[in-house]
Amino acid sequence: MKQTLAVIEQLHAGGVIGPYAVAGAVGAAFYLEPVATLDVDIFVLFEPAPVILTLTPIYEACVKLGYQPQGDSILIEGWPVQFLPADQPLVTEAVREAVTRESDGLITRVMTAEHLMAIALQTGRAKDHARLVMFVEAGVADKDRLRDVLARHSLLDAWTKFENRFLQP
Repeated sequence: MKQTLAVIEQLHAGGVIGPYAVAGAVGAAFYLEPVATLDVDIFVLFEPAPVILTLTPIYEACVKLGYQPQGDSILIEGWPVQFLPADQPLVTEAVREAVTRESDGLITRVMTAEHLMAIALQTGRAKDHARLVMFVEAGVADKDRLRDVLARHSLLDAWTKFENRFLQP
């Protein structure tokens, strides 16, 4: 994983991708015990927002580095990486407020625990609910900051439903 994240940081440093943040299960692994995942989700801000969004420059840069497309991903150092546009308000905020984290001597940008939780709540799949329970049990999120993020993105009702369903004794 370290080599994969190093390539992503190289793409950022070279101007191929703009501000980015690691998300999904890999992002969560910076806060929780790692869980099995099939790919790495990288959300990218495209600024200024293009009229037509294309990932072609990212794919071309990766091919020049020797990494090949595989379905909707690019296989980088053995990991399928999905480059996803940060095109929704919550995800855009999450990329803008991403934190710098160190992993085996490599610095990378990762979404905050609170944003990862809000995105999981918004997405609402079974695996997202399981990840939310893990975040709550680990106590790694700032509760006030989480509540602020949820309020800004109209997710407080969804959080109450989640709490009633999954966090009640």
